[in-house]
Amino acid sequence: MNVICSANKLGNGSRKVCLAIGFFDGVHLGHQQIIRQTVADARQHDALALVITFDCHPNSVVAPDRVPPLIYSPPQKLRAIKSLGTDTLLQIHFDEEFSRQTGKEFIHGLTRDLGRIQSVCVGADFVFGRQRSGNVALLKELGGELGFTVHGLAAVSLDNQIVSSTRIRETIRSGNLDAASQMLGRAYAVSGRVVAGDRVGRQLGFPTANLDVTGLVLPPNGVYAGQASLGKTPHRVVLNIGFRPTLAAAAPQLRVEAHVLDFSGDLYGQELEITFAAKIRDEKKFPSADALREQITCDITEAKKRF
Repeated sequence: MNVICSANKLGNGSRKVCLAIGFFDGVHLGHQQIIRQTVADARQHDALALVITFDCHPNSVVAPDRVPPLIYSPPQKLRAIKSLGTDTLLQIHFDEEFSRQTGKEFIHGLTRDLGRIQSVCVGADFVFGRQRSGNVALLKELGGELGFTVHGLAAVSLDNQIVSSTRIRETIRSGNLDAASQMLGRAYAVSGRVVAGDRVGRQLGFPTANLDVTGLVLPPNGVYAGQASLGKTPHRVVLNIGFRPTLAAAAPQLRVEAHVLDFSGDLYGQELEITFAAKIRDEKKFPSADALREQITCDITEAKKRF
């Protein structure tokens, strides 16, 4: 999948383009339906399947006090979109200037920069443009004017409830990761770049990779069994989410730390994606570092049983 940051960088010549537009956090079942329809349209019309998304949640610019925590990190989202057969992804930089465009200006700009648009696929409740001035009705009006068809796809339901990013965030926060996985259409995983920590895990005899999960929604604090792929090799992981109450700290910070079993090497700077298998226990304060070390050994033994 080719990734571009500006529509005029597509370079498709005279080839038509089929578009899927949305933020697509989590790339859940509803998002997959939209993207698959776009890919099908492109194959039918010998066109390019182009997914249009944004480099940050629009609320971070237009409503900073209402920015939701994200389900997926940017690399996770791109991998999920690529897996659906997308030819190209246009990741637009969403800033104050871009947010001032009306819905009509946005679509006319895409037509100018992309050339021949064959179809546009969005969710039925999709809104876009300054003050949410664009919707499916406007898209259909512009489609008649500019010569493209519009798919406004109804939301996907699961267990008689609509699948949405909001609902998935709620299930993750509550610890119902099986339900989150069902709505995502794949096992729930957390992903983050490995950053330097304070090496306390190494001092205890269990080195950990500290994940930068800034802005992501997380399951309840506790210890989890999981799996990470390093290169082509899967590795079992014991993952701790929490404030490490046994370790004295003036201002405890939430940490996501992964002890990768049967692995030695430098992971700093790498994106590490960990799929959850099971929760082992809640977060707990232990009377000493030795007691914590003993519990970690038990956690590792228990994690191995969960695979």
